[in-house]
Amino acid sequence: MSELPTISDAGELSPATTSRSVTDTINGSHRFVIEGYSLAKGMGIGKHIASDTFTIGGHQWAIYFYPDGKNPEDNSTYVSVFIALASEGTDVRALFELTLVDQSGKGKHKVHSHFDRSLESGPYTLKYRGSMWGYKRFFRRALLETSDYLKDDCLKINCTVGVVRSTIDCSSLHTIQVPDPDIGAHFGMLLENMEASDIIFNVAGEKFHAHKLVMAARSPVFRTEIVYKQDGNEQEIVVNDMEPEVFKAMLHFIYRDALVEEELEATSTSSSTPRISDTMTAKLLSAADRYDLTRLRRLCESHLCKDISVNSVAQILALADRYHAAELKSVCLSFAAENLADDDDMK
Repeated sequence: MSELPTISDAGELSPATTSRSVTDTINGSHRFVIEGYSLAKGMGIGKHIASDTFTIGGHQWAIYFYPDGKNPEDNSTYVSVFIALASEGTDVRALFELTLVDQSGKGKHKVHSHFDRSLESGPYTLKYRGSMWGYKRFFRRALLETSDYLKDDCLKINCTVGVVRSTIDCSSLHTIQVPDPDIGAHFGMLLENMEASDIIFNVAGEKFHAHKLVMAARSPVFRTEIVYKQDGNEQEIVVNDMEPEVFKAMLHFIYRDALVEEELEATSTSSSTPRISDTMTAKLLSAADRYDLTRLRRLCESHLCKDISVNSVAQILALADRYHAAELKSVCLSFAAENLADDDDMK
C-alpha cells in the first residue's frame, strides 16, 4: 500500500500571509463665530446662518445655525444647530460633536457628542449632499440670551467631525508608534526655566532671560546684534519701541514655533479695540518685520486676513504695506477690488 504524500512530497508551500481590516475615524474641527446674534433673530423659523465650508475626511461640511429654530411647532422657543454634508457623497458615516462655548472662562461648555460613548446603532449615516445631523432643540433661546454662552452679542460654536473609514493593512500586525515632534516643548522649557540662559533683554524695564544661540539661530537680526555687534562681556540688550507683552509673545514663538492662540483671539478686533493696529496680532506683525521672522509674519498675516471687512480693509492694507506683508497686501487689494467697487455702484 502506498503512503499518502507528505507536504514535502507535494512541493513547497507559499509563506503564510496576514491582513487586517482597520476601521477608525479621520477627525477634524471647525469653530463658527456668530457675531450680531440679536440682529439675526427674527429672520424666520427654518432659516439659517451658514458657516464657511470646511474639509474633513475628504468631504466638505458646514454648520447651520437657526436663530429662530428649525421646527415650526416650537414657535422659536429653541435655537437649532446642525452639521450638514456640503459636498457630493453617499452614505457618509461619521461621528459628530457640537459644543456651545462658555465665554466666561469657567469652562462650562454645552456639549452634544457622539465621541467617547457607546452608540447602539453605530455612527450616523448621511445619505447625500445636504443631509444633516444636529438638534432642533439645541438650546432654549430665553436661557441662551441670559447665559455665559452669549457675550458681546456673539456666540461661538465648535464642531468636531469624525469621518469613518475602513482600510486593509496588509503590511504587518505589529507597528511602533512614533511620537509627535516635541522639540518646541523642550525649547519652551528652556525659556520657562531660564536654564543656562546667557543673555537678558530689557524691554521697558521688564527683563527677559534667553539664550544667545537660540535667538541667533531663529532671527538674522538677533544674530547680527548678538554675534557681531554685542561686546563680548555684555549680557543685556535694551529693546526700544516694543511692549513687554509683545516681546514675550515673540519669545514664545521663537522658542516654540507657535503662537498663543487664546491671546491673539482675546486681543482681536472687538468693540473695546476699534483699531486693528492696537491688536496683539498687528504688534507681532511689526515685531516679525523688525526681526525678520518670516514664519511669524506669515502667521500674523493669516490671522489678520480673517478680520478683513469693508470697514477694516484700509487699516489692514496699511499694516501690510508698512510691514512688508506681501500675501496680506495681495488679499486686501483683491478684497477691495471685489467689494468696494460694488459699494460705489450702489450709491
